[in-house]
Amino acid sequence: MCSGEALLGRSAGGGRRGRWLGAAACLFRVCGLSLVLLGPVGAADGPYPLEPPDTSSPRATMESLFATGDEVHRRYLAYRDTSMGAMWIRRTAQQRFEDALDKGVRLLDLSEVAPAARSRVGFDAYVLLKEVLYRIELPPMEAIPDAAAYADADSKQPARWTIPHTEITIARVKEGPRAGEFLFTPSTVARAQEFYNRTRDLPYRPEIVAHWHEIVAQMPYRNQLEFAGWLIPPRWLEAAPAWAKAAVFGQVVWKWLALGLLLLLVFGVVALLHRWFCWGIRERSCRAYLRRLVVPVSVFLLLPLVDYLVTYQIQVTGAGAWIVVVLVRAVSYLVAIWVTYLVALAVAEAIIASPKISPEGLDAHLLRLAARVVGAGAGIVLFFYGGSQLGVPLYGLVAGLGVGGLAIALAAQNTVENFIGSLNVYADRPVRVGELCRYGAAIGFVEEIGLRSTRIRGLDRTVTTVPNADFSKMHIINLSRRDRMLMRTTLGLRYETSEEQLRFVLAKLRELLVAHPRIAASPVRARFKSYGDSSLNVEIYAYVTTRDYNEFVAIREDVLLRMKGIVEEAGTGFAFPSRMVYQAQDNGLDRERTKAAEAEVEAWRDAHDLPFPEFGKERLESLRDTLAYPPDGSPWALSNLAEQRDQD
Repeated sequence: MCSGEALLGRSAGGGRRGRWLGAAACLFRVCGLSLVLLGPVGAADGPYPLEPPDTSSPRATMESLFATGDEVHRRYLAYRDTSMGAMWIRRTAQQRFEDALDKGVRLLDLSEVAPAARSRVGFDAYVLLKEVLYRIELPPMEAIPDAAAYADADSKQPARWTIPHTEITIARVKEGPRAGEFLFTPSTVARAQEFYNRTRDLPYRPEIVAHWHEIVAQMPYRNQLEFAGWLIPPRWLEAAPAWAKAAVFGQVVWKWLALGLLLLLVFGVVALLHRWFCWGIRERSCRAYLRRLVVPVSVFLLLPLVDYLVTYQIQVTGAGAWIVVVLVRAVSYLVAIWVTYLVALAVAEAIIASPKISPEGLDAHLLRLAARVVGAGAGIVLFFYGGSQLGVPLYGLVAGLGVGGLAIALAAQNTVENFIGSLNVYADRPVRVGELCRYGAAIGFVEEIGLRSTRIRGLDRTVTTVPNADFSKMHIINLSRRDRMLMRTTLGLRYETSEEQLRFVLAKLRELLVAHPRIAASPVRARFKSYGDSSLNVEIYAYVTTRDYNEFVAIREDVLLRMKGIVEEAGTGFAFPSRMVYQAQDNGLDRERTKAAEAEVEAWRDAHDLPFPEFGKERLESLRDTLAYPPDGSPWALSNLAEQRDQD
């Protein structure tokens, strides 16, 4: 490659011109060597670049292994000699080198390896098996069975061939996408490290040395732990101190340092993102869940970069590589589960943000429950898919979950019962948040309907928590959904009241109920009900056209006050549940008013307008809404009068 003097321009002529000429000459030599070694970018060796390795027989598989080995070594040397070239040249060289390795990996049966680790395990197994076969004694190629030897073999029994005096076996694949091919068996792949450890001190066979010449002396796999990707030129590794290339737990020291630095950097980035976006979040809202998504999404985006740097640049090998690959894949699936769950909750909170849904109502709780169920279901699917990709035995896990689920169901029987009660409350919808209801013997306003219990604030402002299993079984009276409110009372008149006075009171009470604008037209009753122990009982039955209890009591107060005036106008009075003792100072009933009431009733009778049992139609229409309500003198009456004047 270029010398330091040429790079600095210390050639004949010196000066600025000499430095430019030296740099140009160095660049020309680097590019020229790279083009010679690589050829056209992306070009492949041979006239058939897409031809797969021949695996039609044990002999063909062995020949393919040595052929791919030749190609691997050639491309490695080309990559190694581009260490001072441009980055894109080194990247292209490494890609061609890895393509040759992938071709060699296709000679292995990796069906029993977890899909997520097949690339890494196959790479290591291929390299180790090739090194073993370069060292041990092999029979002549003519002695290895070819395709003709298995032409008449029973297709139901996989044909096998084992290298003499070894346990390295090539067998025909019986089923799957590669059925019929002769590949190194899964047991051979699994024991590749063991075979290499037992033969690593053996020298290469003489024919291998004679074939490779100088290449054997520079073969990277005599110390394969030092290999790295195109971002780390091999020349730099060769110049590293001896302590950095010492092996510790199957990896060289510089790889452990690089791996630790990479993980520390990733952890720092994630920690900063968590502090910036997620620190102190306690609320349940769509925005809060979106902020919580920052950390898992950042981890999800960083994991491919970590996987690429560890696998293709730092080039962790052996068991460490398999562990790193499995951990990266496992964390990827766990983060995907995390993201899916948070997205489901964010969607639910976005729906709950609608003004039609109360955040503490049953609809909101059920939406959150549905989001959790969907998120958990998707998480379980991803968990089992990830487990299958990582080679986790899921059958035992499913059986364990079944037994564990039964135990949890028995332990959480009351919780399940309350949950079913919540579903019943949701299906029937007897009450909503904010409504007044009577439950059992108590009355209160519903504050929250949860998945386990319902909270009700009583009229005394205390909060009662009722499990939904019990709440769904109660007789619930929803007082807030009444379109009108019943006013029902009994007036007890004195026994001294005459029949005509009683008729007068009944007629005037009916007039009052019909004329009042806040009393519903039907049903309206003011009837002589019974003879009580100390009173003549008159029943009042009418509906007040309001849903507000406070307004109801105000209207009822107005009606009762008017009824008192009617009783006094009739010249009678209310009875007391006690024995009356009349003394001289008691003037008794008002005789003049008594005669006036009796005369008016007699006039009704003479005019055939006696309102018994009901008012006539003309009288009924003439009386409707003729009373002033609110009564004169009330602030409401003044405001109503002002509104009427504005309308006129």
